[in-house]
Amino acid sequence: MPHPESSTERPIELLFETQTLRPDKLLEAAQSLLDDLGDTPSAHGRIQCAYALRDAEGKFSVRYIISQGANQPWGIWSVDASSGTLPSLANVLPLLGWYEREIQDLYGITFTDHPEPYPLILHEGFIPAKPPLQTGFDPKAEPIRGQAEPFAEANMVGDDIQRLPFGPIRADVVESAQFVFHYIGEGILHYHPRLFYKHRAMEARFEGVPISAACVLAERVSGVDSVAHVLAFSQAMEAALGWQAPLRAQAWRVVLAELERLYNHLQFFGHLAKTTTLKVAEAEGIWLEEQVKQINGRLTGSRFLRGVIVPGGLRRDLDATALIADLNALQPQIEDYLDTLANTRSYLDRLLTTGVLPRQVAFDQGATGPIERASDLDRDLRRDHGYALYPELQFAVPTATEGDADARARVRDQEIRQSLHLIRQALNKLEPGPICRTESTIDPPMEGMGLGWAEAVRGGLIYAVHWDAKTERLTRVKIKEPSFSNWRVFPFTVNDSNMMDYAINEASFGLSVAGADR
Repeated sequence: MPHPESSTERPIELLFETQTLRPDKLLEAAQSLLDDLGDTPSAHGRIQCAYALRDAEGKFSVRYIISQGANQPWGIWSVDASSGTLPSLANVLPLLGWYEREIQDLYGITFTDHPEPYPLILHEGFIPAKPPLQTGFDPKAEPIRGQAEPFAEANMVGDDIQRLPFGPIRADVVESAQFVFHYIGEGILHYHPRLFYKHRAMEARFEGVPISAACVLAERVSGVDSVAHVLAFSQAMEAALGWQAPLRAQAWRVVLAELERLYNHLQFFGHLAKTTTLKVAEAEGIWLEEQVKQINGRLTGSRFLRGVIVPGGLRRDLDATALIADLNALQPQIEDYLDTLANTRSYLDRLLTTGVLPRQVAFDQGATGPIERASDLDRDLRRDHGYALYPELQFAVPTATEGDADARARVRDQEIRQSLHLIRQALNKLEPGPICRTESTIDPPMEGMGLGWAEAVRGGLIYAVHWDAKTERLTRVKIKEPSFSNWRVFPFTVNDSNMMDYAINEASFGLSVAGADR
């Protein structure tokens, strides 16, 4: 349903509200939040992420970003961390576990009573004497060097239990990651993913960067999510500066975001077909993905839709004439492909009951995007925290209840159809007018800070930006990346499964290592 307020009239001061907490009140506040918002999957809000923030004097605080429910302002907690220690919230809010470990590795802030007090970003044997981002980021610094050491993992003892460390160099052209399996025969007893082999400190690379260069960085955090990243960043900067993109730019932003969703989901089906040994379906999915990328290239000059979205609107105007004709020609082929897959028995046999993610686990561990929606969590930032022109458009948010690989595929199938519908609606709302506006029209909600978000292909994406108006450069950027969240959730679907289904299960999650690693 459309949002009752126009996206051009929604006051920017309603986007978020901040609260300062004392460290000794943090656990109490977290418990109160659960009491207020609810601790079950039917709850309307939850903490989304946490990050460390260093002020001009070098003192640290930790910020917590909170979704307070659909069409409600975001909440932000600021907690003084100058002592170097804070209580862990991971026992109360498990999804914060990885964020706290990330902060501990990179900034040296310790979280007491953490249930998994082990390194996450920095692998054993590669941990420097001083946390690498504690005193700022030097892009010219030498890479961290070391010698691999044993890492903390489940102690699996028993007859016939075997251990298989797979990766980080794997077959094909997949990204670098190591997966450690403990198994007996085909049965997987325990699974542990080791990521961050190619951590690029992308958040830190924004520090000291002007807006124009920051857009280029945002588009390269995760290449296949270029539009979502630059859109969330641009909207965060617009909130920080009090800018509002013109209506024409907002409509085009929807078109670009849905084209990105379209080619990614088609790639997903091609890859999923590959894992189920359907070679023709694999080839057709990749071919359809290629057709959409060629449409992208003709429309914007970039197959990945880069170089168009900027804070304030778009860098240049686009021509919809050819796009409409291209979509008219391609849509029947896409729908026929999806219908054929959905009625292929051998394909369905491999997906049904594979990699089941229970609803409560998805909620507690922070699943997002198609992963959570396939586990009966009805959340979508396009609808719940409307942005761009989405509040003016009609669309459904597909969900499923089974939480298995088939449910995840069905959600994406319906999202493809909804994307085609959204693109046509947005094109119909294109009116003559300016494409970019870079002057303040509304007072920013908080001096020097902005929050922006997008429902990326893989789930909820949030940018928190901190801005120095005097130098006109960024001082801190936090990226809540959906693959970081979903990689944390994924092992819960692998434990107690079997080796034969692993590739199908992983493909059904559609994970990005680059997005998680950042």
